[in-house]
Amino acid sequence: MSEGHHWFEAVASHLGRAYLRYSFTKGTEQEVTFLLDALELEPGMRVLDVGCGPGRHALALAQHGIAVVGIDISQRFIDLAEEAAVPGATFLRADARAMAFDAEFDAALSLCQGAFGLTGGPGAPLDGDGAVLEGMARALRPGGRLAVSAFSAYFQLRFLEDSDHFDAAAGVNHERTEVRDEAGRAEPVDLWTTCYTPRELRLLAAASGLRVDHLWSVTPGAYSRAEPSLDTPELLLVASRP
Repeated sequence: MSEGHHWFEAVASHLGRAYLRYSFTKGTEQEVTFLLDALELEPGMRVLDVGCGPGRHALALAQHGIAVVGIDISQRFIDLAEEAAVPGATFLRADARAMAFDAEFDAALSLCQGAFGLTGGPGAPLDGDGAVLEGMARALRPGGRLAVSAFSAYFQLRFLEDSDHFDAAAGVNHERTEVRDEAGRAEPVDLWTTCYTPRELRLLAAASGLRVDHLWSVTPGAYSRAEPSLDTPELLLVASRP
């Protein structure tokens, strides 16, 4: 998997607007309200949304007076985000593994495996998520903060399904499933999601030059300041650039 191309592009192209029918996309406003507080965001600040998809978090943040730049590797998702764009939100196709931003943003986020967590797959190097996190850290102004969600390895293994195959060496879960487009047409797809323990996220943040401020267990649409647990699907890392 080379930079500039990603297996998820074909999945996103097939999904289109149907992506927003999935239940995990329904909690956008709760997540944004939580992040406004956790990242201490104020109107006029600039935020980078990495792996923005059709722009649901970026659009919601812009409605709170935040200037947001959303990037995604899927041109289909970028087109949908631009169709729905509101003042303060701009979108561009870019590879999260090769971002060129430098000290431009007050905050950065990558949520719901929009980019971080999706760099695994056949032939992919193990440091893909590290490149994403390093690029986000570099994009922050000194003192800037970021929020990254990652699928919990604890949860994945505890509730492993028959359709899952977990690669213990790489920490990547492979799922063979099907997705439906806006017209309901099904397409078989392969999904690869890298899963993490809290310790791994802390070490990766430190390697990216970040200071870990918080690490919580969260559920999409129900973000809270809960300590890491074994039975919550995602972890939320909040860190800052010294």
